[in-house]
Amino acid sequence: MAAARARGGGPAGGDPAVPAAACAPARPEPRASRSALDRLARDIAACRACPRLVAWREEVARVKRRAYREERYWGRPVPGFGDAAAAVALVGLAPGAHGANRTGRMFTGDGTGDFLYAALHRAGLATQPTAVSRADGLRLLGVFLTNACRCVPPENRPAPEELARCAPFLDREVAALPRLRVLVALGAVAWDAALAHLARAGHALPRPRPRFGHGAELRLAGAPALLGTYHPSRQNTNTGRLTPAMLDAVLARAAALAR
Repeated sequence: MAAARARGGGPAGGDPAVPAAACAPARPEPRASRSALDRLARDIAACRACPRLVAWREEVARVKRRAYREERYWGRPVPGFGDAAAAVALVGLAPGAHGANRTGRMFTGDGTGDFLYAALHRAGLATQPTAVSRADGLRLLGVFLTNACRCVPPENRPAPEELARCAPFLDREVAALPRLRVLVALGAVAWDAALAHLARAGHALPRPRPRFGHGAELRLAGAPALLGTYHPSRQNTNTGRLTPAMLDAVLARAAALAR
């Protein structure tokens, strides 16, 4: 299929704020997929391939933010999080310094996660609208969350070689999600990482290379569809560059493509 661009504006759990149908996946998690994701999570958490990132993530975890000074920070690379039966995967940039680098779970414990998980809950993809810790009971339904870079980088800017070292983790995650049909890139860096993944998987990308934009869409025969949205950072959400309605529209489009 030719490339196209378009604009678009864990397992089941019981949360009374989510429709019952949304909380019950049509099919159970594949055991082999969950096992592969668990092995991958251990490999990611043990990675020390990038000295600059290792030093920074550990420094952040040592110094801490005043509000969290009594907490023990995760301070390691952050594995992906979600449903092994996911049809949709969201790819972000990197862990937040005092969010995922503190809590050890993707998009958990900061303003970015507050915005994202509220949207996932509205879409019936999460059992609750908030994410504060790995022990908060949150489950994702038919969706998986990951990042292009697994360690918090200085100034939120991973170097190209650091992104390249993380790339095999994304490849392994996609391979462990046999029902995956849609990738949603949260921002330009994630868009480029997703394109690079598709190329490594043997899919011929159109020329010129598809450009990132909110609502951008790429569909290739035999590959997961790729959608783009502005990153739900506070810089974007506090200024109105990304509104709840805009993110809702992208998630609705992803759900439609995943059917």
